[in-house]
Amino acid sequence: TLRCVEGERLRIEFGNGSSHPHTIHFHGIHSAIMDGVPGVGPGMIAPGGRFVYEFDARPFGCHLYHCHAVPLKRHIHKGLYGAFIIDPDPDRYSSHSGYSGEEAAAARSRNHTTAENKEIHEMVMVLNGFDTNFDGENEVYAANTVAFAYDMAHPIDIRRDQRQRLYLVNVTEFDPINSIHLHANFFDYYDHGTTLRPTSVTVDTIMQCQAQRGILEFSFDGFEPGLYMFHAHQTELAELGWMGFFDVRE
Repeated sequence: TLRCVEGERLRIEFGNGSSHPHTIHFHGIHSAIMDGVPGVGPGMIAPGGRFVYEFDARPFGCHLYHCHAVPLKRHIHKGLYGAFIIDPDPDRYSSHSGYSGEEAAAARSRNHTTAENKEIHEMVMVLNGFDTNFDGENEVYAANTVAFAYDMAHPIDIRRDQRQRLYLVNVTEFDPINSIHLHANFFDYYDHGTTLRPTSVTVDTIMQCQAQRGILEFSFDGFEPGLYMFHAHQTELAELGWMGFFDVRE
């Protein structure tokens, strides 16, 4: 995961140490020469080649980056991607700038340099699938690459009274959509993470197409301690690896 603050000048030095041409395409706002697509600017970076991607980080939100070389579906499927989080600059969203106190507080809490952010438990989950026999269909699904990584033996520890923030990015290839369902609870959802107010309120399931992403915020305050499941609500995806648990504790 790459994380920065809105307005920062980013300089990413990319070296291709593989045997195939590659690029990096960042979801965000930048010039054409920095777009990382074949035929534009430097285009494909040949084996042994180097290039510096440079642009200002905007807009704030939950984004991603990935290789854009052809065949695109195979380059993405084999893991050439990652999360790209741009935090809002709190100074731009203060009440003095015309924003509400709620929006100003949200901007502060989502900026990793503030004390307010330290009070929130943050997670990143990149949704992916794996075609293990090269038939164009996935046999394994996961959040963060490892199937059943957060099973009952290895759940994610959750403090009951702490606000939870989950950055969710879908980069699943060979399936049109992926999803997440939170058991026994509901969350607020910020589609693409580009707003300071939720785009969906009190939902327990959302769908994402490939490259869609967003931020989930929820709490287990007042809940009984215990194991609470989360998973894709396409049951096949859950049964093949995209399933886990939160261990809610005092």
